[in-house]
Amino acid sequence: MTRDELIKRIKETAYLEGDFTLRSGKKSKYYLDKYLFETCPDILKALGHEFGRYVTEDVTLIAGAELGGVALAAATAMETGKNWVIIRNSKKGYGTDKMVEGLLKPEDVVLLVEDIATTGGQVIEAARIITEAGATVKKIVCTIDRRQGAEENITEAGFAFDRILSKEDLGIVD
Repeated sequence: MTRDELIKRIKETAYLEGDFTLRSGKKSKYYLDKYLFETCPDILKALGHEFGRYVTEDVTLIAGAELGGVALAAATAMETGKNWVIIRNSKKGYGTDKMVEGLLKPEDVVLLVEDIATTGGQVIEAARIITEAGATVKKIVCTIDRRQGAEENITEAGFAFDRILSKEDLGIVD
């Protein structure tokens, strides 16, 4: 799928208009429903390919925060052949009671994939869990940057940031 086709597919599949409250608490006249595009195999496969472009030779592991980053991390792992982990939002309180599902080693260099970045709060928390485990976050890459502070907040927190698409790429203006 070409970049233009990917943009078209995401917009026609997941762009909604109305009055929405985002996870960040901000109000918006539009919403990008990540679950609508992440559950379409053609889009997910294309995104795995796009995220795979960020897997440099030193990257040993892919990570995605639950819930939206899970399918993206799996698609990227399948594209690149790298193992992947899930970063939980909170401990489950039973079983192994871990914040990281899968094998994260202190020597790992991690590409952390994200769905929609607004302020970056959730992905920064996921990155901190990775670094607290002794691993290195090489870069955080999101599918779509809403351009509402995520890049600034993520870089201020000490992590490199990039995006596959921005709201402008989708033709969205506030």
